[in-house]
Order: sequence, then C-alpha cells, then structure tokens
Amino acid sequence: MVAAIALRTMQRMIIGVDEAGRGPLAGPVCVGVVCVPKGFKVRRAFPGVANSKAISEKERERIYKLVQERAKTGEIAFRARFSSASAIDAKGITRAVRSAVFRGVRALAPEPEGVRVLLDGLLQAPLEYEQKTIIRGDETIAIISLASIVAKVRRDRRMKRLAKKYPEYGMEQHKGYGTKAHYKAIKKHGPSAIHRRTFLHS
Repeated sequence: MVAAIALRTMQRMIIGVDEAGRGPLAGPVCVGVVCVPKGFKVRRAFPGVANSKAISEKERERIYKLVQERAKTGEIAFRARFSSASAIDAKGITRAVRSAVFRGVRALAPEPEGVRVLLDGLLQAPLEYEQKTIIRGDETIAIISLASIVAKVRRDRRMKRLAKKYPEYGMEQHKGYGTKAHYKAIKKHGPSAIHRRTFLHS
C-alpha cells in the first residue's frame, strides 16, 4: 500500500476526497479517495484534471485510466467506496456518505500520522486525521478534482451494470437521477430494489 510505505519513510501524504451520487433517486453514493506524496504534481501527472461535472464522460474515463496506471506503478493509491440505497434509507444520506469517506480514508492510510486529508464541500474525515474541508474544492484543488473523477467514473460504471438488471428504468442514461423519464418509469413500474425510498416522497 502506497500510503503505508510512504509513512514508514516519514514522507508526508496528501489525500483528496469527493463523492458522486448524493442526489439521485436510485443507486449507491460513491466516495473517491486518492492518496499522493506531498509535492506530487497532480496537474502535471493528469493533464486536464478538473471537477468531474465539468468534463465529458470520455475525458473522465481517460483520466481514470491514467489513475489506474499510476497506481500500478506505486506512485499513487486510490479507492472507491460505496454506500448502497438501502444504507442511505437506513442511515440518511449524510451518515451514509460519511461511512464511505471513513472507510476510504482508513483503507489508504490506516494510521493518521503524516497524513493530511483535503475534502470537498461539507465532507469530513475521521477526527484523528489532520484535515481541511474546502467549499468547491473539486473546482480548485487538483487532488480533490481527481477524487471526484474516481467517484464519478466508478459510480457511473456501477449504474450501467445495474441498468442491465433493471432495464425498465433507463438508468444507463440518467444514472438514477430524477429525470422526467425516470419518474415516469417509477410511476409505471414502481420502485426497484435499488431505489432510495426516502428520496421518493415527492
């Protein structure tokens, strides 16, 4: 594990965190977590990195492939952690996201010493980690932008797989978000096992 190796040599690590899928009516929420050594040039290593919402699916996939390649060489490490629709209904979206954040951060850096976590929006890491939450961090901080791409790519891929299991909802197109077509399908077929019941009140 990159984080563990680096920490043994007392090299400081930076972790970026963002989520994808907070608002949809169906499917999981996904948290992307990326770990790099302090001083690692994220924008140089990943040309075009930006908030996942600001770039095309093709561009997200291109950058994600670079993430995988860098991870194979041991230069960086990353994880994607999900919380399911049933977990969201049971815990609420805030706690479900927090659970995924905690699992992702601890997977990359089991010990907090020498680690600084940068998170988007209102996300929080476990309290024992040095951390900073940055509003619109996915737009301004490259390591958070990279985490947003990891989260978005992994969630979109998951939704495309789920669309094959629940073809009547068209989730390969809207990824679970509340489009007119999606609401129409829910009205016709009723909610599926991956719909968030607590999001369907309206």
